[in-house]
Amino acid sequence: MNELRDRPTGELLKDLSDQTTTLVKQEIELAKAELSEKGKQAGMGAGMFGGAGLMAALALGALTTCFIAALDTAMDLWLAALIVAVVYGAIAGVLALQGRNKVQEAGPPVPEQAKESVKEDVEWAKTRAKSGRT
Repeated sequence: MNELRDRPTGELLKDLSDQTTTLVKQEIELAKAELSEKGKQAGMGAGMFGGAGLMAALALGALTTCFIAALDTAMDLWLAALIVAVVYGAIAGVLALQGRNKVQEAGPPVPEQAKESVKEDVEWAKTRAKSGRT
């Protein structure tokens, strides 16, 4: 502690400035890393939404004709088409719910670790400032 008191104020301020700059850069890097990870999870959920849409469209074209033709042998054509549409709607609903859950798992795009670390840094700086005044 005496070592710091023996140093000129200008030198101490320069060190403080350098340390603050380094600290801010590190906090920004931490925030970037956190946002990148959360973005990956949200991207997976969004990809599932896209997959659900693509699969619904492909199934609509290929399987609809097959199922309607099969059901048409036992009932009216319009009823066969209605049954197939209801089944496809249920499948699409399940896929959409799974995609929504994946997006929610990602959580809000707030870098929590960086936020907490900045709070700690502010408290540390306040403590250092107070101890320097006394």
